[in-house]
Amino acid sequence: MNKPLRIGILGGGQLGRMLLQSAANYNVETFVLESGKNPPASSLCHHFIEGDINNYESVYNFGKKVDVLTIDIEHVNLDALFKLEEEGIKIFPRPRTLKIIKDKGLQKEFYKKHHIPTPHFHLINQRKELQKHLSFFPVAQKLRSGGYDGKGVEILRAEKDIQNAFDAPSIIESLVDIQKEISVIVAKNETGKETVYPPVEMVFDNRYHLVDYLVSPADIDESLALKAQEIALDVMNAFDSPGIFAVEMFIDSNNNILVNETAPRTHNSGHQSIEGNYCSQYDMQMRVLQGLPLGDTSITKPSLMLNLIGEPNYAGPVKYEGLEEAMLLKDVYIHIYGKHETRPGKKMGHVTIVGKKKTELLEKAKTIKQLIRVIS
Repeated sequence: MNKPLRIGILGGGQLGRMLLQSAANYNVETFVLESGKNPPASSLCHHFIEGDINNYESVYNFGKKVDVLTIDIEHVNLDALFKLEEEGIKIFPRPRTLKIIKDKGLQKEFYKKHHIPTPHFHLINQRKELQKHLSFFPVAQKLRSGGYDGKGVEILRAEKDIQNAFDAPSIIESLVDIQKEISVIVAKNETGKETVYPPVEMVFDNRYHLVDYLVSPADIDESLALKAQEIALDVMNAFDSPGIFAVEMFIDSNNNILVNETAPRTHNSGHQSIEGNYCSQYDMQMRVLQGLPLGDTSITKPSLMLNLIGEPNYAGPVKYEGLEEAMLLKDVYIHIYGKHETRPGKKMGHVTIVGKKKTELLEKAKTIKQLIRVIS
């Protein structure tokens, strides 16, 4: 029997957890590095190492234990990854790609260099520089690093809003008259074989600036769907790295498609693929890591993914109300992430609903939102 491939995951959150659920189907040995005693992925891997994914020594020593290394979040120590790659450890996505993506300024300049359509932008280092760009308002200001799940974004509509702006290196980009927000997940293996998932449509929770629910496939014309897939493949090929990527895009009021940002990993906008596509994004990532043929991205049935997030005014040990009632519903799949503490807006799980019609999916999602509450 062949020796199991040793796969390391930097980060032990829900993405790592769901990747490990797919890993159980393969002859692999899994390692996770994350801080804290019991992160979501720790109970499903073969070897859990408690450590800081932003610390050079922790990441370097962890990487020396494995054959191939991947991430469940891009905020990791890059110097260690470059050194590991130099010493022959396979890292997907490659460190040079992570370096670009984890800095939103570099990411935007990358799109401009490679003629990827994206909103117009400027780079600034301090809040006071915004006074030079008043003619560019209204804008979305985004921190160049550290932002995640809606954090690190501020909408500035007029000069009076500057007082609320970040006083840190950031980008300001023109506000788009958004018709829809979509995401396309793409994957490439080490030999250059690539594949693309059908676009999904995302609807956001304005309280926390994160996805409330998504619908697959996106309710857009076929020509727009094909164009979005083409742009997503262009983005991945410009990065020139094996891996799985989620390319988030805006469709504006004139049906122009603009790239918002790219995640160099599995993504919230692909959770529905576990039940809604022949090959889930997690199984696809496992195939990429092992050098196996890429899977079938076709949709099995239309689906809706609903995020389960912490209710307002609750923080502490988590409790879930209404799970048993929701489990009685047909074609409903509940995923709990194994997080022990909740807080307002924290992603604690998701529900996928499959069905034949979008109206049916939306109606069932409404019922589930009324049933399930994440409290403490």
